Amino acid sequence: MTFPKPLLLGHRGSPHQARENTLESFRLALEAGLDGLELDLHRTRDGVLAVHHDFELEGQPLAELDWPILQQKAPWVPRLEQVFELAEDFPKAWLNLELKSQPGPSDGREAALAQALLAWPGRTRAWVSSFDPIALVRLHRLGAGVPLALLYTEPEMEDLLACLPVQGVHPYFELLNEARVVALKARGLFVATWTVNQRALVQELLAWGVDGIIGDLPAELLAGR
Repeated sequence: MTFPKPLLLGHRGSPHQARENTLESFRLALEAGLDGLELDLHRTRDGVLAVHHDFELEGQPLAELDWPILQQKAPWVPRLEQVFELAEDFPKAWLNLELKSQPGPSDGREAALAQALLAWPGRTRAWVSSFDPIALVRLHRLGAGVPLALLYTEPEMEDLLACLPVQGVHPYFELLNEARVVALKARGLFVATWTVNQRALVQELLAWGVDGIIGDLPAELLAGR
């Protein structure tokens, strides 16, 4: 995957200005001039892809809630299709869709995401990341139609890369140095890192050659470019 330039992405939008993972937060991040968004996805019991970070809401797993109930409890939570609609207002905006892990057999979240992506003409500006290597394998087998990336906080996860159908990696920024970035890119992988909120660190990471930086503060990201 080749980006037109190193991408600066809003981590769940602009979470210091509005509630994270909401349409308001996403719009604020894009209006500030960021290149795109990072957001989190869960599947509700009735098959809706809901944009929310935590696995639970008020003590109930999102995977056990139907969409109408989730909307009653948290009307600010958008569904993925609403984010796609918002992205159409920003035709150069990129989306990094993080599919949250689901232990055990699949509940169908990979199939739901693949179907949603294949139905969206703007998918050429999207990719999927996950901490769950099995989810990435499932997405590949389903023909999701977008690049895939492995998220990780432990360097040992890189040992899995040789057997995963991924085009990118999302290591936590503290795992990176210039040599590590060069080595990962030499394997043909795009490198995006998170969560970076200091402009000096943004500048350092860009100098090392990372392809994407995800952060909470649009002003700090943009000042570091």
